[in-house]
Amino acid sequence: MLHLNMQGLRDRGAWEAAGIKLPGYDIPAMRERTWRAPVWVHFGAGNIFRGFLAAAQQTLLNSGAADTGILAAESFDFQIIDHVYTPYDDLSLLVRMRADGTDEKEVIASVAGGLKADCAGPDWARLAELFRAPSLQMASFTITEKGYALTDLEGKPLPVVERDLAAGPDGPRHTMSIAAALLYRRYQAGGAPIAMVSMDNCAQNGKKLRDGVLAVARGWQERELVPAAFLDWLENPACVSFPWSMIDKITPHPSERVKEALEGLGLADMTISKTNTGTLIAPFVNTEITEYLVLEDAFPNGRPALEKAGVYLTDRTTVEKAEKMKVGTCLNPLHTALAVYGCLLGYTSISAEMGDPDLRALVEHIAEESLPVVEDPGILSPRAFIDEVLNERFPNPAIPDTPQRIAADTSQKIPVRYGGTLRRYAQRPELELSSLVFAPLVFAGWCRYLLGVDDQGREMPVSPDPMAPQLQAHLAGIRLGEPDSCTAQLRPILSNAAIFGVDLYQAGLGGRVEEMFRAMLAGPGAVRGTLRHYLSLAGA
Repeated sequence: MLHLNMQGLRDRGAWEAAGIKLPGYDIPAMRERTWRAPVWVHFGAGNIFRGFLAAAQQTLLNSGAADTGILAAESFDFQIIDHVYTPYDDLSLLVRMRADGTDEKEVIASVAGGLKADCAGPDWARLAELFRAPSLQMASFTITEKGYALTDLEGKPLPVVERDLAAGPDGPRHTMSIAAALLYRRYQAGGAPIAMVSMDNCAQNGKKLRDGVLAVARGWQERELVPAAFLDWLENPACVSFPWSMIDKITPHPSERVKEALEGLGLADMTISKTNTGTLIAPFVNTEITEYLVLEDAFPNGRPALEKAGVYLTDRTTVEKAEKMKVGTCLNPLHTALAVYGCLLGYTSISAEMGDPDLRALVEHIAEESLPVVEDPGILSPRAFIDEVLNERFPNPAIPDTPQRIAADTSQKIPVRYGGTLRRYAQRPELELSSLVFAPLVFAGWCRYLLGVDDQGREMPVSPDPMAPQLQAHLAGIRLGEPDSCTAQLRPILSNAAIFGVDLYQAGLGGRVEEMFRAMLAGPGAVRGTLRHYLSLAGA
């Protein structure tokens, strides 16, 4: 049997016979150097980190372009460390899945350690020490859109944030508070420069990270828990920078098919487990081949040679164009549409949805609606990007991605994935925002999805979403088979600019969404019927 741990790697011949590539560097020596002079700490120790960023650093280590690894910190789902870091000596098995059914398999060892960013736990002192190190060049984040939210839909501070503001830098729980507290340690130790790099699928992700950290720090300063000079240091980009980025790599939940294939090769302990927050995690990460990372080159203390691992290093304007292209036009809005309608129509894979003519036409129309307001970043072609997504990436049957996974946190995703397009339409006098059809069809489908009943009238689980209880409360009294049961329930949702980026009624779209939603209430099959009706009007 092959065991994914440092002892197991000693039998290199057995791994190579199984077709699994091994690291080409001295792992213990790399780890010793990393702890002695850390360069890169990453927050969010889940699949996208292990499947993309850790693999990129391994590319640098294998080529000699780097001699230290990454220290991974988990600030929310601590059981990730317990389940897939500690038992496997911080190693991961990366499985890149091609559309032809073949896989590339590689052991990733670039993570020098996994830590729990728990201010009350045993790793906190080590994490604080890392941030005091002048050698530390960057702290990056993949914590999902909701990881930056400090307030609820009404703009009130979340309870955890209120507690953090009162506790000060000695008791942070929210990731933004943790980042602020660790930066305070760095400031106290002399204030060596550092880059704080969001790599999440968020519009202006660097700004979100900066705003979150500064909001917490200002709250502490107002309570006289930190000095004003700390704020001055944080706000100086020569001391602390917050580069923007665009990241793209479809990294779904671990696949049972992949697990069975690995076990067939003789690998032991490939267990897929669920943490107490609902995260599916495994010692392996299955992901697509395609990947993009466009990164603003703003690192006041230097950086790893990421361009040698395929990362685009550029200016903020180009990053923002690339991010808007991907997050607001070419991929993420299409993913959300497939998530909502896939759940309603009983699909359990994105690739299968792409074989449904109605759903394929829907995402094609969403892309066409968005293209008039997307700016070409120059380094990537929007049209070519969409074609790759629709013809190669989404239809890839080897990627076990599900609409149920993508439907999680949709309330946090819609303002990022659709809000920019709506606002840009409103800013362009030659375009009519009220003429949009397919973005409103997604909004109506999402509201219909929130009822927790599929298109056949069967009860359907709604994926986790921090705003789901509030949103579903607004929909009380609405019943499938009774379109007239929908009266004014949608108004507080559709008028909320925090969700859509605009007030849909002021944009001339609220009434259209209501009309579409009521049509979907007619009875079983009404979701499919409504979808086909609007596609037929567009000539699809």
